[in-house]
Amino acid sequence: MEGKWLIADRDLNEREGLKWLLKTSSIPVSTILLAANYQELIGMFEKETPDIVLLELDMLSKEEWTVFRDLLLIYNPVLLLTSAEATFEKARATIDMQALDLLIKPFSSTKVKSAYQKASRRLTTKVQVISHHHHHSYKDLSYENLFLAKATTAEQHIIAVFQTEMDVKIVELHTFLTDYPFTDQQRVFVLSDMVVLLFHETCRNIKEQCQKAMRMWEEESSEPLAIVVYKGKTIGLTLNQQYLQTRKMMEFTYYQGYRQVFEFDASPEWAHIDPFLTPPEQKQWVDMLTNLEMENIKKWLYAEFLQLRHPYPDPGLVRIRLTSILAQIRRFMKTYQLNEEPSYELAYRTIFDSILYDTVLYRTVQNLILFNQNIFLGVERCRQNRKQDVIERSITYLEANFSNQRLRLEDVAQFVERNPAYFSHLLITKTGASFTEVLQRIRMKEAKRLLTETNKPIKEIALLVGYQNANYFSKLFKEANHLSPREFRTQKHQH
Repeated sequence: MEGKWLIADRDLNEREGLKWLLKTSSIPVSTILLAANYQELIGMFEKETPDIVLLELDMLSKEEWTVFRDLLLIYNPVLLLTSAEATFEKARATIDMQALDLLIKPFSSTKVKSAYQKASRRLTTKVQVISHHHHHSYKDLSYENLFLAKATTAEQHIIAVFQTEMDVKIVELHTFLTDYPFTDQQRVFVLSDMVVLLFHETCRNIKEQCQKAMRMWEEESSEPLAIVVYKGKTIGLTLNQQYLQTRKMMEFTYYQGYRQVFEFDASPEWAHIDPFLTPPEQKQWVDMLTNLEMENIKKWLYAEFLQLRHPYPDPGLVRIRLTSILAQIRRFMKTYQLNEEPSYELAYRTIFDSILYDTVLYRTVQNLILFNQNIFLGVERCRQNRKQDVIERSITYLEANFSNQRLRLEDVAQFVERNPAYFSHLLITKTGASFTEVLQRIRMKEAKRLLTETNKPIKEIALLVGYQNANYFSKLFKEANHLSPREFRTQKHQH
């Protein structure tokens, strides 16, 4: 299907290059719109309502992003994001907005074309869903019943949801399920990322039928398949309520993998976890990385992610926690300048994508372990060549030990094996700030996080970030942020 595309990027060369790649591809396109800034983006978006949006994340401020996110929810285009940095914040935005892909600059033409193809296929699938929505309503079993909260049906039904790992196989799966000889099966709904089957409420062997269908699918296709059957009480629930519960159950594939049939009788509740590493965890990771403790890293990752039990945490929070770990590894890479080597940078972007988009947690953890092993090989080589970045190592040390009230410049200089006076000179030359200023910035950053994300008293926060005297802490905080800690917390909570 021909789609209307909007490419938004501040750089003229980037915009024209992305446009050229789209025009020279085999993708059917009706219109290509360009936006150079936020105002142009909003104007074109509301006026033209594009089908696919390719947006530079760095173009938007936090406030502008909030407004644009509301528009995305209303118009629901296929969304591709770009950024100059593969950072934790960009990963979180991508996850929050359920973007199809995140492209990191400088672009690879192969990667861009692949993302274009993926977006085009997603648009085609969405159109097919709309077509079914308008042309295939059998009695009272229509897409309205599935999607609208107040729509009711005369009969009760049992829902089974089928999902492949790759969305591009959904059309093929729909054809397969339409032709498969189910008994008591009454309706097939194809969506952009799954196929929903309705069975008569009296059907008692749905799981067995689904298992047989899965075996036949595997004989014809190599694409992994997962199936969820809702076997709970349906009396008093609309079809939409059953569908939403069953869809939520499908997210269990992230923990348990594909090639399985899951049965549930109640919608699961996700457990809450802190998606960010705590200061002690950060220090533990700094130590494990510094000492190249591969076995301890494996044990930590296995214990943290592969021994989860019901109630499972929200998969989105798990992905954010993984990016928080990757941020520590990134800092470690910079210590040894591995980020300047193309092979390591490519490996980093690959694991970044795995964390964002891989459908199975186990695979992401294994990829992260292999990535660490690769990093350690590079570190051992760099250590032999003595190509260590003294300042990066010192800042990593400060970030792990800032809560120590007695931390001195001499302690950090000793850690990086430099004379204190010479180390102080290096620090000011590279960062433009003194040791005291760098340490204070790190402490204030953590203080702001604690004020925003916890209800801990100001006095306790002062101790946690390395200040014995709460009044002195408050004075420094106000000098740095033009607000007292209490005023800062109140302002953030109001937003």
